[in-house]
Amino acid sequence: MPKKLFEPGYMSKTVRIALDVMGGDSGAPVVIAGADLARERHPDASFILFGDEAIAGPILSRHPKLAAVSRISHTDVAIKMDDKPSQALRYGRKVSSMWQAVDAVRTGDADVVVSAGNTGALMAMAKVNLKSMTGIERPAIAAMWPTMRGESIVLDVGATIGADAQQLVDFAVMGGAMARIVFDIERPTVGLLNIGVEEMKGVESIREAGQHLKAANYPDIDYRGFVESDDIGKGTVDVVVTEGFSGNIALKAAEGTARQIGAYLRAAMNRTWRAKLGYLLAKPAFDALKEKMDPRKVNGGVFLGLNGIVVKSHGGTDAEGFASAIDVGHEMVRYALLEKITAGLSHAGAARQLAVANEVSES
Repeated sequence: MPKKLFEPGYMSKTVRIALDVMGGDSGAPVVIAGADLARERHPDASFILFGDEAIAGPILSRHPKLAAVSRISHTDVAIKMDDKPSQALRYGRKVSSMWQAVDAVRTGDADVVVSAGNTGALMAMAKVNLKSMTGIERPAIAAMWPTMRGESIVLDVGATIGADAQQLVDFAVMGGAMARIVFDIERPTVGLLNIGVEEMKGVESIREAGQHLKAANYPDIDYRGFVESDDIGKGTVDVVVTEGFSGNIALKAAEGTARQIGAYLRAAMNRTWRAKLGYLLAKPAFDALKEKMDPRKVNGGVFLGLNGIVVKSHGGTDAEGFASAIDVGHEMVRYALLEKITAGLSHAGAARQLAVANEVSES
């Protein structure tokens, strides 16, 4: 994220980060170690650790520099990774580490919350606690996606199953706002995921959203039409928009394919002594490939469309991966994500009103 300090949109205040210490497969050890790595990269950050002090305290004491900019808010209630969202809300509302971390954003004690916990529970608690932004019917989860050109943003990857045309347009606006921060570009390119690039392809909601985005010509996004699934990896556009069912399938398929390729390569390199020798000679190239495909580098899905910034880390990540999720949250605060989304939605609302007025005048 190549940003310049104090460029337009840069927020100079301390970034206060709430962490769900009990979330994820490993909990406090990974969360606190990840926070310490993030602290080194972001000396302007402070942390509130929500979780069991008896567990988090001794771990935090082993990171004195992090401890100096952190405080623990005790609760011994943790949301389980396999809890249903409704179940988590029933027993974890107001008392769990996840709820309290989200609530810190609502009350203004924190600027962003990062959790590696149960995705469904986190989304449910965030929606109940923070509420949706004005004009947004459903939030979306935006994920960073490695491509042949660098990275793209894909949304929604699981928050909203099914979406109408207006919701897809909202996703495009919100994804564009995130892309302006992450990629440092004024007018990111946006495409709608479809089964073909022709305008007659796809279901009605996608075609209708495409017609609107093309006609509206929003100043903050450069709509490039439909894109296909192979365009995601190519990096054809900066932002790929879809609904949560298709987006989650695409994400899981890509993750599985990456693991499959890795397994094939390891098996091939161990097959014969010649293969092992070839691996040793080509090790720098394989190391570069491993670095490029490292999921930890793009960890951190952003919940868009809420009155607060929420970042979801992979539950099974390590400290480096969790630090990457904190990096994402830090940037979303530092470069005013919510303000950029609000401005984009304002432009979208004006375009919709103009379109309605034109339809009335033509009739």
